[in-house]
Amino acid sequence: MKFAVLDFETTGTQSVGEIIQVGLAIIEEDRSISRVYGSYVKPGAPIPPFITGLTGITDSDVADAPELDEMMMELVPLLDDVVLVGHNVAFDFHFLQNALDRCGYLPFQGRILDTMDFLKICFPSLTTYQLGAVSSHFGLTHERPHQADSDALATALVLLQCLEELYSLPLLTIQRLSELFAAEDSDLGWYFDGLLREREMETFQPESDLTFYRQLALKIGDWTELEPPRDQHGANPLHSLSFSDYMDEVRQRLKDKLPHYESREAQDIMFNEVITALSEDKHLLIEAGTGTGKSLGYLLPAIYQSVRSEQKVMVSTHTINLQDQLRERDIPLLTEVVPFPFKAAIFKGRGHYLCLRKFEHKINKRDFTSPREDAIIAAQMIVWLTQSESGDDEELNLGGRGGDFWETVASDTDSCLGRSCPWFRKCYYHRAKHEAGIADVVITNHSKLFADVKAGHQLLPAYEHLVIDEAHHLEDVAGKHLGMHMKHFTVSHTLGRLYKDSRNGQLPALRQILQTSGSEQASEWSVIIDRLYPDLLTVKETWDVLSEKLYTLLPERSDAAAGEAGQLVLRLQPGSKPKDWEELAALENTMHLSLSEVIRKGEKMLSEMREQDGQSSSDSLVTDLGGLFKDLGAIREQVRFFMNLNDVNVVYWLEASTNYRSKSLQLYAVPVDVSTQLKELFFDKKNSIVLTSATLSVDKSFQFMIDNLGLGEAAEQGRLMTSLLPSPFKYREQALLVIPRDFPSVKGSIGDARFVDTLVQSLAEAAVITRGRMLVLFTSYRMLRQVYDPLKEALASQDISVLGQGVEGGSRSKLIRRFQDSNASVLLGTSSFWEGVDIPGDALTCLAIVRLPFQPPNHPLAEAKAELLQAQKKNPFMKLSVPQAVIRFKQGFGRLVRTAQDRGIVIVYDTRVIESYYGKYFLYSLPGPKMEHMKTEQMVPRIAEWLEEGGN
Repeated sequence: MKFAVLDFETTGTQSVGEIIQVGLAIIEEDRSISRVYGSYVKPGAPIPPFITGLTGITDSDVADAPELDEMMMELVPLLDDVVLVGHNVAFDFHFLQNALDRCGYLPFQGRILDTMDFLKICFPSLTTYQLGAVSSHFGLTHERPHQADSDALATALVLLQCLEELYSLPLLTIQRLSELFAAEDSDLGWYFDGLLREREMETFQPESDLTFYRQLALKIGDWTELEPPRDQHGANPLHSLSFSDYMDEVRQRLKDKLPHYESREAQDIMFNEVITALSEDKHLLIEAGTGTGKSLGYLLPAIYQSVRSEQKVMVSTHTINLQDQLRERDIPLLTEVVPFPFKAAIFKGRGHYLCLRKFEHKINKRDFTSPREDAIIAAQMIVWLTQSESGDDEELNLGGRGGDFWETVASDTDSCLGRSCPWFRKCYYHRAKHEAGIADVVITNHSKLFADVKAGHQLLPAYEHLVIDEAHHLEDVAGKHLGMHMKHFTVSHTLGRLYKDSRNGQLPALRQILQTSGSEQASEWSVIIDRLYPDLLTVKETWDVLSEKLYTLLPERSDAAAGEAGQLVLRLQPGSKPKDWEELAALENTMHLSLSEVIRKGEKMLSEMREQDGQSSSDSLVTDLGGLFKDLGAIREQVRFFMNLNDVNVVYWLEASTNYRSKSLQLYAVPVDVSTQLKELFFDKKNSIVLTSATLSVDKSFQFMIDNLGLGEAAEQGRLMTSLLPSPFKYREQALLVIPRDFPSVKGSIGDARFVDTLVQSLAEAAVITRGRMLVLFTSYRMLRQVYDPLKEALASQDISVLGQGVEGGSRSKLIRRFQDSNASVLLGTSSFWEGVDIPGDALTCLAIVRLPFQPPNHPLAEAKAELLQAQKKNPFMKLSVPQAVIRFKQGFGRLVRTAQDRGIVIVYDTRVIESYYGKYFLYSLPGPKMEHMKTEQMVPRIAEWLEEGGN
């Protein structure tokens, strides 16, 4: 098989673009690259500036280049009897056919393969499939990205990397892949068929330490064979080792391992505070700013405490990102520096783990909704099973439909067969649960922490000591979990999985199996299933009408202050229900009755089936259906709870977006105040809880957190320690904060023309001085939109690009990656960019804060909290709005200085920080940067001068 790897650079899209450069790399049958052909091509029109920016190809480069037909005379002979390959090959193939046609050649008739497909299948955990990033991941030199000959060579090298990977996979895996693609007549199917035949001829198969089970090759064996970290009967390694001796040994090992390691004052204080709290059964609030090294600050004491007392310590993070960072970065380091064996396990929510039983069933039955895409996702997963030890979906890069596919194969409680499942000993979820059971420290996340409390502590192993990282999110997460939140989509999705139409869904699938069995009982059950369909349709129709009617209650709003673009929000008050609510309640009642019927009949039928043995082919279906009926039960209760609107301690509200109307409807019911529940569920029950974050204090005091998290009583009883760690950075030298004191002010979420013009001009001047590398934080999406176009225009001549969240498309992480990769750009972000964005080093020099991050006061939850404070004769603005905004402001400020070497500037355009009586809380809460205010026109010269000083 000989491959020709093709890449074109063109002036535009498939329909209108012209070829300006061609690159072709030939791979011979022995997998050597025999030649790389490259040539410019003269287009019929000038090259657009955008394309020159992307490729570096200018009009002068192509002025003397061969015309299209000259180039084709050289290219066509090279395409004889080859398999054509490209990265996103459809694009290049389209241009090739067009050029062949224009120059009078026959169309290309050979096989076509796409390296995108190969990369997805062979390397399912790559975070991106973009050619440049993939090349650097494999350590391939890709000298001139977006130049055709360089791209063709890079693509050829990537293809060879994939082929090598395929030849190292076990034969069984190749058989499964070939089977997956055999059903459709595709070039990919043809390739795998050929590969399989070739591999079957080989006498020696690659050595592997994989486990083969039920026709799948797995990286893992049985979890029942996992040993605890230390011998149960041996002496405790910490029996006679004090904490300070343990830390001396750890520090010495850290120095040996990391030559640059130096102990930091703040981190040393943290070690001692955390161990004191854990060992003396106290709670601790500890604020540890950027650079403290807070993960080690709590993990080292947690390991000591857990091993010494032989009791687990639970660690909880807000984001899965941080959980993965602990797994990939911190735990491997600790394994090397802690002087005795210990185990730290990661335990996520159940839906993150693959259910092998469902996956096996899905690929054996080819239960695919869109055959081509689903076959590639299934292929990715078959290869991933030979690489993964955790079966955790975060390791997979599932594009497009991947999320829907995952939902059908994820582990869940209701459809779990437990010990009677053939996959039980290989099960990823039970492995994670078992690992958590034998671990000293278990790392989970806030969501799972609350799910565990709601499930009567059935999900997590028992623990008395808990460390909560990113603790400033605890209150929000608690509200979501102790309340309810439901999406329109959840209901329609569950109904659709049960029954889409007579051919699609779990019930029709079961009915088909029953029909083939021909027993009398089976035909009775088929009749029951037929009778369920009309009820399910009633539920679906009623739910659609109810959603429509709830959506029409939402006010048509022009300003999008409460949320992002097009977000609509409406609070429903128990005391004053909207008019015609009875009509809506009647719809809910119809839905409730139909659901009850479906669940009653369905569950009765399933229990009869379970009693009858020998229903093996329908076993897993019966289990999954049982799970779906349980989901319906939960939906029935939640909708009723919401529609009753009768709990005065709960805030009820609706949200939707104008784009998807009632399809985007979400129902929320959240307790106004979770402090009592947090106190009862956690602070009263557990021996010691350590809460840490970079932002817990307001104006050097922890009172706001103590009140909101229910720590008041612990503080009175002397059970609460608090600690504000000194910053490890020299903020006076590393950060300059400037405030233009004569800057125009804003009313509401939308700026007037004068404000926007002044802001755009000032941002543009500052961006030129800091050479892009600037993050601008907005509090409203509308204002971001107002600034985006004029700023882009103002900076175009300076070669500084502007990236806008929600304007560009693409996820948050993609935008940040683009920002880091480009040498000069300004990134505009709203709410989600205020925290968790990590851009160390030179990529970020200037942070501009357009408005103080007050939450919109009209958000239902903020409104209800304010009412509660008023009833207690407290000032909601000072007790709630200001502290919340200060914490977000500190998070935003924390984006700037990430290491001891970073230097940067913060511009605060909101003059309220110096004019209002509450402004000082914002400035005093910062870790001590140099602060100056001046007239707007003096600002840019001052920034230039300060940056100069740092350069010396």
